[in-house]
Order: sequence, then C-alpha cells, then structure tokens
Amino acid sequence: MTPMVDLVADLGEGFGAYTMGDDAALLEMLTSANVACGFHAGDPRIMDATVRTCVEKRVAVGAHPSFPDLVGFGRRAMDLTPEEVRTDVLYQIGALQAFAVAYGTRVHHVAPHGRLGNLVAVRADYARAVVDAVAALDESLIVLAQDGELADAARARGLRVGIVGIADRAYRADGTLVPRSEPGAVIHDPDEVAGRTLRMVTEGLIRSADGTDVKVACDTVLLHGDSPGAIALAGRIREQLLAAGVEITSLDKVLSGKGCPT
Repeated sequence: MTPMVDLVADLGEGFGAYTMGDDAALLEMLTSANVACGFHAGDPRIMDATVRTCVEKRVAVGAHPSFPDLVGFGRRAMDLTPEEVRTDVLYQIGALQAFAVAYGTRVHHVAPHGRLGNLVAVRADYARAVVDAVAALDESLIVLAQDGELADAARARGLRVGIVGIADRAYRADGTLVPRSEPGAVIHDPDEVAGRTLRMVTEGLIRSADGTDVKVACDTVLLHGDSPGAIALAGRIREQLLAAGVEITSLDKVLSGKGCPT
C-alpha cells in the first residue's frame, strides 16, 4: 500500500504590524494549515488574509487555539480551569469559523497550540474540555494531536483523530515531546530532521532522546516556517517524501485510507 501523509504548518502567527514566518512560501507546500485564532497570535486582519489565501491555494483550514497568552506566544503554563479551557477553545474556533464561512469554506480540524497542546496530551481534564468544545460545535471536525489523553478522549467521543508527527522536536520514550526548556528539545540538523520525517511516515517509528525507537502513527507532518532555513528544510522534506513514493494528500484521504469514517 502506498504510504500517504498530510502536510500541515502553523500560519497566521503575526500580530498587527509584526509577522512571523513565511506563510506564502509554506502554503505552496501544504495540504492543511493551523491558523492562529487571536489568543497566542493572529488578529482579525491576519485571520481574514490567511483564510482567504488558504482557500485560493486549496489548503484545508484548521483552528490553532491556545491559552490567552499573547506575550508568551502561548508557550507558558496558565492555571486555567477546564471550563475556561472549554470556553476559550470554543470561542477561538468560532472566530475562525466566521472567516471560513465568509470565504466559502469551513474549519476542517482543530490543533491546540503550544503549552495547551502539550498539556492536553497528559491532562485528562484539559483533554475532555477541548473535546467538549469541538463536539459541541461540529462533530465532523478532526482533532490533531499527539498520542495521549486528547487523542484518547476524542476517539472515545467518536471524533476523528489525526496524529501529528513533529520531526524537528525531540521525543521522550513515552512518546511525549521533550520540553523546549530542556537542552536538545529542538533538532536543527537538516539531514537528521528529513531522515526522521521519512522514517515516521514510512516506518511509523522515531528515535527518542534516550536512543530507543518510539512508535508513532503519523497522519500529518508538522512543518515549521519560523526559523532560519525552515522554508528550505520544509521543501526538502516534501521532496524526500515524494521521492520515496509517499503520496502527499488531504488529511481526509489519509484517515479514510486507514478506515476512519469521513
């Protein structure tokens, strides 16, 4: 069977006059986009322009909700209650949905950002809060997550789940990411990142920080565009996948090929 994978990146992460990453270049390589919804980055003008361009490029629009942490870019822990997480996530998806409807499309998936994304993998209460928000709004939404509490809670509610592979981040032996605060959390060597990506997609394995192989069900690969050389690396990853016979396609097609209902 031909391996298939979706390619996704975090877009719209500027604010006002400030920009981050080269969204235009990334959009040429993607099949899906995680669009910032205003809590860690993004504003109405950026959201509008990002959704419009996604529609023009036929890239699926997804929500990238976060803790309300503009100063910390959503990467700081916040002592929110599960109810605050639920309502904050619902609010952010709804904001993006307005722009999606305005451009004749819909929000296709939800991918929690930053510290929220890390915590929902290990905190059952936060995971349930995100799932409650998604299910209340639209049960056809796909939940993007790492293996863990969020993926489990979403499947238990009958929601589709896309497992995200992050090749430039170090993994622990339990499948969680090494925190950015620890040395070696981000991998910068292009050869290593490209090789890890290909192995995730074709073998379902990634080498952890302690040297052991970890099983990963990689439905979508997260490409980054906000660091030096990131665009060239993203292009290299895409080319290497294609050269290995991997079909780069929509997340819907990837999941349906694994027997998930559409």
